[in-house]
Amino acid sequence: MHWLDKIPFSLLVILSLTLGFAPFTPVPHLIEKIVMLVSGNLNKPIDIFDLIMHASPIALLVMKMGRSIFR
Repeated sequence: MHWLDKIPFSLLVILSLTLGFAPFTPVPHLIEKIVMLVSGNLNKPIDIFDLIMHASPIALLVMKMGRSIFR
């Protein structure tokens, strides 16, 4: 997990806000994909890829925050 320590918090925050919630209108893409996942409509490979792509910066940010808190 040393590679995660090398990534600055500021970069992860910027990526989380831009990629995680783009496009901002009418509904953020990540929210749309989560709704599809909960409703059971997330079955196309492109939709699964979109969910992973838009959620990965947020997941990395959470992992880095947890790692810095519990260190």
